[in-house]
Amino acid sequence: MRTLTLTALSLAALALSGCTGPQRTPPIQVWPDMRIQPKFEAQATSGLFDDGRASRRRPEGVVARDHVVEETPFNTGLQSDGQYVGKMPVEITPALLAEGQTRFNTYCAPCHDQTGLGKGMVPQRWNAWQPANLTESRLVEAADGDLFNVISYGRRTMPPYGWQNRPAERWAIVAYLRVLQRAQHGNMSDVPQQSRTGLAYKPGPKPIEMPSLDGPVPAKGAEKGAAK
Repeated sequence: MRTLTLTALSLAALALSGCTGPQRTPPIQVWPDMRIQPKFEAQATSGLFDDGRASRRRPEGVVARDHVVEETPFNTGLQSDGQYVGKMPVEITPALLAEGQTRFNTYCAPCHDQTGLGKGMVPQRWNAWQPANLTESRLVEAADGDLFNVISYGRRTMPPYGWQNRPAERWAIVAYLRVLQRAQHGNMSDVPQQSRTGLAYKPGPKPIEMPSLDGPVPAKGAEKGAAK
């Protein structure tokens, strides 16, 4: 019995020796562990290269295959001097606005709602999350490139949406957002003269007076007189 107990404890100790955290020396391996193998760590040193660095710089002129992104205002929202693009470098068309509406309602409306006022389903369910009102003056006056940058990389508690939307689709969202802002701050002077007729205020019909369901209140003493 004692021999069996010692054997069991030895096997348990051998098995547990592989379940270890970071150590200065590699633990005993019963089976080869892929975590422990010769490799270069990021920002580590190496005697293989003259400069002693394991991390290597890319050769000059080399770019990732199928991932070439030119640093143009269209792709970055930035001018050559690093400032945000004032006006979007795309033509505003009905097709662009329709694309922007679809993507805004998909990715932006859950927090900012479909009008951009910041009253979407997320803040209604979670009061701690309060999105910005996209129609307020500071964002109306913001550069188009600034809005493009926020969509691409996020800002503060807002996550980035650059992976879900290509540059052309991000500009479409910016264009549609400008429509929502114009709708919130618009007035009659923004409407063409030929289209104002149907927008003029017309008072509706007077409300119909409904008879009371309770009927007239009898005068005092009338019920006693009727009872006699």
